[in-house]
Amino acid sequence: MAGFSDFLENKLLAHAFSNSAYTSPSAVYLGLFTAAPSDSGGGTELSGSGYTRKAASFTTSGAASTNAQAVEFPTATGNWGTIKAVGIFDAASSGNFLGWSNLASDRTIETGDVFRFPAGDVDITLD
Repeated sequence: MAGFSDFLENKLLAHAFSNSAYTSPSAVYLGLFTAAPSDSGGGTELSGSGYTRKAASFTTSGAASTNAQAVEFPTATGNWGTIKAVGIFDAASSGNFLGWSNLASDRTIETGDVFRFPAGDVDITLD
């Protein structure tokens, strides 16, 4: 991931250093962006043409978490445009933005295409 969101950074810092409880989300969802967000949010998440965020499960080992299974988005019912980034959220719609990363290479999705992250393709690391 390129970065944790300001929301998540603030929650984790308060939890670790100020004894402020933070409950991790019961599920996380991947979202696709045609314009990349930043730590403060923004960007342009897809909408319409069959797009929905997809639930993802992660396994953690050491300082890295990786998607445990493939994450496949619905078949595009219209042109989605060029996907540039992925974001992680704590809800299937709305919710809190947790983090983001640019894709290794942009991917254009047209009517009938399916966007998929194979298992082990989404890595979240701390250094």
